[in-house]
Parts: sequence; C-alpha cells; structure tokens
Amino acid sequence: MLLFLYTLLLFHQLYAEAENTPCQIMGDPKFPLLSKDGDVTIGGIFAIHRTETLPSFEFTQKPQLLSCSSVNLRDYRLAQIMIFAIEEINRSESLLPNISIGYRIYDTCGSRLSTMSATMGLMNGQEFGAGHRCNEQSPLHAIIGESESSPTVIMSRTTGPFKIPVISPSATCECLSNRKDYPSFFRTIASDYHQSRALVYIVKHFGWSWVGAVNSDNDYGNNGMAIFLKIAQEEGICVEYSVKFYRTEPEKLKKVVDTIERGTSKVIVAFVSFVEMGLLIDQLSIQNITGFQMIGVESWITTKNYITPNSFPSLGGSLGFAVRKINIEGFVDYVRKAFWDTAFPCLQSEENFSRYALSCSRYEDVLALKNYTEDVPEQRYASNVYKAVYAVAHSLHRLLECKEQEGCEKNLTIQPQEVVEALKKVNFTIKMGDRVWFDSTGGAVAQYEVVNWQQDSNGSFQFKPVGYYDASLPPDQRLELYTKEIIWTGGQLKPRSVCSESCPPGTRKAVQKGRPVCCYDCIPCAEGAISNETDSINCKQCPGEYWSNVEKNKCVLKAVEFLSFAEVMGVVLVFFSLFGVGLTAMVAILFYNKKDTPIVKANNSELSFLLLFSLTLCFLCSLTFIGRPTEWSCMLRHTAFGITFVLCISCVLGKTIVVLMAFKATLPGSNVMKWFGPSQQRLSVLAFTLIQVLICVLWLTISPPFPYKNMKYYKEKIIIECSLGSTIGFWAVLGYIGLLAFLCFILAFLARKLPDNFNEAKFITFSMLIFCAVWITFIPAYVSSPGKFTVAVEIFAILASSFGLLLCIFAPKCYIILFKPEQNTKQHMMGKTTSKFY
Repeated sequence: MLLFLYTLLLFHQLYAEAENTPCQIMGDPKFPLLSKDGDVTIGGIFAIHRTETLPSFEFTQKPQLLSCSSVNLRDYRLAQIMIFAIEEINRSESLLPNISIGYRIYDTCGSRLSTMSATMGLMNGQEFGAGHRCNEQSPLHAIIGESESSPTVIMSRTTGPFKIPVISPSATCECLSNRKDYPSFFRTIASDYHQSRALVYIVKHFGWSWVGAVNSDNDYGNNGMAIFLKIAQEEGICVEYSVKFYRTEPEKLKKVVDTIERGTSKVIVAFVSFVEMGLLIDQLSIQNITGFQMIGVESWITTKNYITPNSFPSLGGSLGFAVRKINIEGFVDYVRKAFWDTAFPCLQSEENFSRYALSCSRYEDVLALKNYTEDVPEQRYASNVYKAVYAVAHSLHRLLECKEQEGCEKNLTIQPQEVVEALKKVNFTIKMGDRVWFDSTGGAVAQYEVVNWQQDSNGSFQFKPVGYYDASLPPDQRLELYTKEIIWTGGQLKPRSVCSESCPPGTRKAVQKGRPVCCYDCIPCAEGAISNETDSINCKQCPGEYWSNVEKNKCVLKAVEFLSFAEVMGVVLVFFSLFGVGLTAMVAILFYNKKDTPIVKANNSELSFLLLFSLTLCFLCSLTFIGRPTEWSCMLRHTAFGITFVLCISCVLGKTIVVLMAFKATLPGSNVMKWFGPSQQRLSVLAFTLIQVLICVLWLTISPPFPYKNMKYYKEKIIIECSLGSTIGFWAVLGYIGLLAFLCFILAFLARKLPDNFNEAKFITFSMLIFCAVWITFIPAYVSSPGKFTVAVEIFAILASSFGLLLCIFAPKCYIILFKPEQNTKQHMMGKTTSKFY
C-alpha cells in the first residue's frame, strides 16, 4: 500500500515539472524573408531563389545557415502578388473591415530540406506566451505555397496533423487530390489529371501516334507522366521512350538528351518542372538539337526567360497548356514602387526594415530587380495567389462574423481546422470576374490556354494563344485549336510523328514483334477479303457471291462463268454444230435426189432418212448446252440429248438388224423378213425411243435439272451450271444410250463378214466403235473438267459421236454416188461383177 502511494506521488511530481517546463526552439530560428504583423497571419512559402549552397558538415562546430542565390523570378512575383492582395484586403471596408492581415513569407531556395525548415518555422513562430510557456495558439491561419508539387507534398504532410490549411497556386500533382492523405490541402489550379488528358487529346488531334516522353523525377513529373502514359495507351498513342531526371542529376540529364537525339519520334511531351526544364533547354541549345516538336505543360511553357535567341532554334514552335492569363489591376504599379516603399526590408527607410532582416546581404540579388517589370504581364500564376489570399480572407470573414457596419469580432479564437471547413464553403467572384470555389478534392476547374512559341517579324518572341481547353465543357467541346495560327518547329509544315505510316485500304496492320502497337507492317488482304478503312486491324471476308477487287478495298460481284455464244470456244462449237447440221442436210438432199438408186434403196431408205433426221437433232441439241443456264434450258439440254441419241442409235440398231435379217432371208427355207419388215422396223425405233422418253419424264418429274451457282470449285468466280438434280436419272439416260450402242455394236460385229460387195455392217461396227470410245472417254473427262469445260466436253462428245455416225455410215455411200456411179447398180450390189468394194 505504501509502495502504491509512493509511486502515485512520484508521477504527480513529474507531471508538475513537465507542466512548468518552458517551450524552447532547438537551434537557431528560421526567419522569414518578408513579413508584416497583423491581427491574423497568413504564411507564404515560395522558392524565391533557385540555388542553395549547403554548409560543410564537419560536426566540429555548429552548422552555418544555408545560403541561397539566383533569383527565381516567377516565385518572387508570387510573393509580391501575395503581399499586394493582402494590402488590398487591408484597405477594403467590406472584407474584414476592422481586421488587419499580416504575413510571413519564407524562401525555400528550391530545396526540399529548406521547405521542411520553412514549414516548421511558420508553425512555430518566434513568440512565446507569458512565463515562457507555449501559448497554445497557432501563429498562423493558413499557408499559401509551395509553387511545386514535391515540396508541397512535404509541407502538406507536415501541416496535416495540425489541420493548418495549405493553398497552393501551382502545385498540380494528382496525388494531392487524395483527401485522406491531404485533408487540409487546397489549390487554385486544376489537378494534373486534366492536363495529362489534355496532352493526350492534343497529340491525338494532330495525328501523332509516336511520341517521346520526358518528365521530372519528382511528384509533379512522375504522377503527371503516369496519367499521360495510361491515357495515351487507351487512345492508341505509342511512346517510343519515357525518360526522367532531377535537377541535381547531370548524368541523367545527359542521358535524356542523348535519348532525344537518337529517337525517331519527332514529337516530345515534356512533363517537366520549371527548374528542370531550364536545364534541359540549356543542353538542347548547347548541342544544337533541333527539329523536335515540344509539347509542354503549364510549369514552363510561358516562362519568359526561357524563350531566347539561343533556345528558339530548339524550342521554337513549342505548343503547351498554360494557366489562363488574368491581368490584375494595379499590380504592375505596385511592383514598380509601392512594394519597395512599404514591403521590402533593408532600404534606407527605417519603417520598412523588418525585425527579422538580420542580414541585408540576403536581399542584394532581389534588390537588383527593382526596376525590372517586363515579365509581370506574363505572370500567369499571380492570379492564383491572388485568389488564394482572397479565399482565406473570405473564410476568416465568415468565421469572425464580420458585418459591414459593425466590423468583425476580434475576440473570437479561430483554430486552423475551422479555416479548413470555411474554405470548403467559399464561393465568390474576384474583381476580374473569375469565380473562386473548391471542388471535393480541394482543386479548381481545369481551364487552360493553348500557347505557341512564336517570333514576330521584328525578332521579338511571344506566347501566342492558339486555342483553349476547358474541362467544364462536354468532352467533344473541351479542346479547341486554331491550327492556322500555329507556327511549327523550324517554321516548317506540321511534323509527322508515326512509327509506321498508315496502312491504306486493302491492307491490314500486323504488329511488329517486340515493338509497340504503333509499329506495324501493312499486309495485303487475302484473296476474297477486303479492308475499306485506313489502318484496319482485320480484313473482312466478302459474302458468298462477292469477291475482292484488285485493290482489295471493295467487295464486287464475282465473275459469272458459263459457256457463252460470245467466247471463242462457244463460237467454235457452234460452228461445228451448224457444220454438222449442214453436212447432214447435204447428205439428206443427196440421198433424196438419188432415192431410186440401189445404194439408197438398199437397207431401208426410210431408216436412213430417219437416221439423218436424228443426227440433225443431235447436232442441234448441242446448242442447248451453250448460253446462260436457265431452268428450261437445263431440263431441255439433257432430255433432248438423251432422246435424240436414242432415236439415232435406234435407227442404227434397226439398220443392223435389217442387214442380219436380209442375209438370213437368203438362206433356203428362211422366212424371217416377214417378221422384221418396214412396220416392225418403225415400231422397234419407236419402242426404243419411248423407253428413253419414259426415263426422261420420270427424271423431270422426280428431280429435274436446275441452274446452280457453283462457288466451291473457284473462290474468285461463280460457275453457273446445270445441276443434274437426280444423278440416277442422268446416268440412267446415259446408261440406256450406252446399252443400245453396245447392243448395236455386237450385232454389227457379228454381221461384219457377211458376203456382200457393200456390207453396211462393217461401217456400222466402226461407227459404234467410235461412238463407244468417245463416250467411254467422256466419263472421266466430264467428271474432272472444271466449270464451263465440263459443258464443252459434253458438247464435244455429242459432236464427235454424231460426226462419227454420219461419216462412218453415210460417207462410203456418198462416195459411190458421187465418184463411183458405175458401182451404184443392182448387179454390183448383189456381187455379180468382178469389182469389189471393201
């Protein structure tokens, strides 16, 4: 129990000692560069100098303060506009009427280390409460700055736990939109998410699909470039290389310049911070690297001291997005005189000597800019600082319950967290007409001006507005460019930047192995496929009855093939067909004129004339195979062929039987001729023909031939042919003809040696031999011949067999009639003369 009481007393004593311990700053305090006291205080952190010299760290003595050099004109103007806006509000009778705003502006010298030091200096302040105890009051109500993203991230993470609002005029990193990590961060500029998208849109607008990419190796460059690369890939833009460097890495900078020089892309997207871009421009100018179209971002594209006679050959014609330029009334006059008279320390007047200005040597290089104001009209971020100061003022106006006549409640204690909440609700319009408000991420609406680096006829340089980008508009209206007003790099025509030229219609893109999708070969479409667009990925197959034209960019109707009367083959076949008809007619006329002669009367002249008639039909039926097949022509050609040939073979068969019967009748006691007289011969021909007619009728009834578009044999053309319908019907017709021909051949062969000076059986045998040979040869030729040649083979078989029958049977008789009339006697026919004819 005693031990417990002793422990309790010990803890009470330690707590009491801790409560009485005074606050102490470890090390020397960091003093602001510019400052002024007021009822409320706004902090400012800017990189007024860009080069920092580190002291030696030997750890043998206390380190000296960091020294800065090389004035950063842009951030210096931002500090001036901040003071100008504060002084304007302090004079206002409607905004914070009885409240004065003070400021403390720190210089970070472009160093992240100094950014941290300046932030701690702002949060700590240099005053302590009574009795050297912490007064538990925040020494400031808001911080305006930094001008770059990486130091702003450091500052926001440091101030975040204390809920101190930070408003940046130019930190655009998308990472700062994360309200979970940066709940008290605001900015009067849009996030780089919009600028990165706008870069993709401008590249796509000009048809550049092959670009190089350079970025600063910091939060600003890395996040902005990551968004650009992602959206560029989605939009089909290829990046040849993506390289980065930081201001303290000269070796990396050299590699970046070498990569640009070796690259094949003519367009470079430079997502580079203000300081890094200056270093890059210097190297490009020194090495005289020209001919590249630069696409820039707001951090450097309107920097006046970057556009010089030395840099213009390398960067002339650059395009980029800039913050909209807003002229602030009275600021130029303030910079020329009032600032130096009232806000700048270390001048002869004691009233503007800051109590924090311990050494006036730190102001010498700034003082040298007293009479320089040429850059002021181009200071585009100045309006953002102006808006930020007024946003804080409007928030305080609300929190201090200010009223126009009564003023503000000065006794109210305002915590930084309250300012954060008030900032979320601000919505006002500044005197230039712009509305100020913050979205859910603490950012502003993206509105950019597209500027072009140009040189006037008098040799002066300017940032020519050539368009705009407004994220508040519909997607198809956000980017507007005035292309005719753009001057391209080198004063030439718009550069082309593609890995591979566009594939014309009739080809397709084939990605080159191991390279980005923008690098491809143009492969001609295959036969029967087309592409009717530029840069087509695939070729489209033409529909069934269509085929690709020669250029492979349009589907046209396939060529239709059939044996026509107009082509050479058709003309030749028609000629021979008509020649056969004419020859047959001549034989018929000759036989009719000599119908009373023995050679015509022998062996049934009636069958001879019927045979000549059927041969005429055979020659004519070949014409039905020529021409475009139709439903009627398909049915006619096969049935006419089958019936006429059966009629022809039936006549030959009748003549063969007559020969056999005639010689049988000469035998003693034979009476066979009465059983095969003229009537029986006519009936036999009619019976044989009717059987074929019946087969044809059945064929036409069950499954008739019909016109058919054959697209299987040839891909590039359509063969219009007659489909057989029923193949059984076709082969039945052909088989029946073959059966009769074979029977006729056997009978004629048996009668070939019968005694007679003019034995017709020999010629019938020979004609049937030719007939069978032709049609046996026809079968494989018919099956294997493509397209119209199938029809030609069939016509050839018809003509060949018809000429064979005509010549073999009638030529010998015509020879005797015309050239050997002395043999055209009954005695000679009966073999009663010494001359013979074999």
